[in-house]
Amino acid sequence: MNFETYPFEKLNRLLSDITPSVDYTPLSLTIGEPQFETPAFILDELKSNAHLLNKYPKTAGERELRDAMISYNQERFGLSLLDNQIIPSFGTREVLFNFPQFLLDEVDEPVMVFPNPFYQIYEGASKASKARVVYLNLDKENDFLPVIDEESLADANLVILNSPNNPTSSVMSIESMREWVEMALKYDFVLLNDECYVDLYLDEPLPSLLNASIDVGNSSFKNILVINSVSKRSSAPGLRSGFMAGDADILRDYMVYRTYVGCASPLPLQYASAVAWADSAHVDIFREKYKRNFVLAKEILDIDTPEATFYIWLKVDDEVEFTVNLYREYNLKVIPGSYLGRDGVGEGYVRLALVYEEDKTTEALNRIKSALKKD
Repeated sequence: MNFETYPFEKLNRLLSDITPSVDYTPLSLTIGEPQFETPAFILDELKSNAHLLNKYPKTAGERELRDAMISYNQERFGLSLLDNQIIPSFGTREVLFNFPQFLLDEVDEPVMVFPNPFYQIYEGASKASKARVVYLNLDKENDFLPVIDEESLADANLVILNSPNNPTSSVMSIESMREWVEMALKYDFVLLNDECYVDLYLDEPLPSLLNASIDVGNSSFKNILVINSVSKRSSAPGLRSGFMAGDADILRDYMVYRTYVGCASPLPLQYASAVAWADSAHVDIFREKYKRNFVLAKEILDIDTPEATFYIWLKVDDEVEFTVNLYREYNLKVIPGSYLGRDGVGEGYVRLALVYEEDKTTEALNRIKSALKKD
């Protein structure tokens, strides 16, 4: 399979011959990895269950984890999910890669649709599935939101949305999500929303695509799926705890497939994940940290802040040149937007991941401000 080089490897190659300024300590705003400490109560649960490493985990997940995920969806979104409408996963990256292969295996000339720019796993899955890709180009003219094109959707088998969006931070309205659900039913394609940033809202809680499905009368979630993860909300990406929820008919067969994939989460991780999903207070604390970082970005860079995520999609003249100069002169790494998109989408932007405490975030933003003055 001919996979594209990952954006971070492209960045390493770009900067490999550049000597960064010794006047600044190294900082990186490249990876969407929270730099806050994982809460102690999660670590304690992990330690107290370490002895369970001598047991094989269930692919379907332990009862405690499944119950915690179902309770999370009830409390957070008001969703009363049945047990067969949710599957725990080993993070969401593995689901995004192997689910399309499962779904499209027996489809002749499959078609995948997803946003551009995008999380690169979407593209990797399309290549592994031998699917033709239709891009939903996100740009300033459409407010970085996916636009419905019924002619393109008529042939679609799987449509992946990503709201709140990585890398642009755009957020779809509930009205727009309802329209997408209706399209999935009209043209009989599977609609999946990647909701890993849905709890990192700044003000009002954001709905799930499953809420939109219920709103249009599709309470069985036919053709509708979502994925979510504790990685961002709990500052615990190492737990690799996620879930897929929605259409029970699809999940039933996908569950059988997963028993062969061998991606069950170790028992200590499952129990630690269960307490993370069951608690919302710690998420409020992290959300306030990200909100403060966005306030700093507005004050220092004079930009509008997004509704959610921890990303800034920053407009620059030349994203590659800006990235090189920022590293050379200020010892700060960012990701060029063109590394995250295709066909020219993403050019003229860099992605900033504001994942640090306030002091480092302030320092990084001030370096960017200085660099922008020279841009």
